[in-house]
Amino acid sequence: MLDIHNMVIQANVLKLLEKLRFRRPPKPPYSHVVQLGDPVLRCKAKIVEKTQLDTPEFKKLINNMRKVVKRYKCVGISAPQLGVDLRVMAMTCPDLDQFAGSPQEYQLKGMQPYSYSVWVNPSMKVLDYKKEILSEGCESMRGFSADVARYSRIQLIGWDERGVEKSEELSGWLARIAQHELDHLDGRMYLDIAHLPSLTCSFWDRVNRTGGKVHISYYPNKILSK
Repeated sequence: MLDIHNMVIQANVLKLLEKLRFRRPPKPPYSHVVQLGDPVLRCKAKIVEKTQLDTPEFKKLINNMRKVVKRYKCVGISAPQLGVDLRVMAMTCPDLDQFAGSPQEYQLKGMQPYSYSVWVNPSMKVLDYKKEILSEGCESMRGFSADVARYSRIQLIGWDERGVEKSEELSGWLARIAQHELDHLDGRMYLDIAHLPSLTCSFWDRVNRTGGKVHISYYPNKILSK
């Protein structure tokens, strides 16, 4: 009798596992960030038409982008990173008192407070061809960083989410964020232009200290040591 009961439990577990295995994935725009290898990250994103701005699909994309930036505590995101091949990006930068790093790092990177802002069909004009080399990472390649040379000052041009034209001069870390996200809209990753010998696992020291018992989650801000 017990054997039959165990067989029924095992059969039910197998059915559940089979359902989970073939469960349909959520549809874009995702509430998570896709990772390197997803084909959408290598596509040249499409121009957004004015007629799309009032559609439920576009509004959901804008809403999910804001949620992801807040949940992941990142400074920038692009529509392709949420699985949508449209030319939309968003960026922000925290105040010094909200920055997770040191004041020295904040100053070294040329960071400055910047309120969350959506850019539709953005493009840039280089205002200073001098490039600065700093380490940067990407939520679509979690756990790694590398040195990347970026223009120090640019003019960013585009629309807001309502279709109103706007233009801003950006320098330092803000210019870097904008260039990083613009790359995503053209199917490029920072790794494509990085100094590859500088590529680093951001948690290599923790891996050593824990004997390799480190779990990197692809969901917000969870780097767990066992």
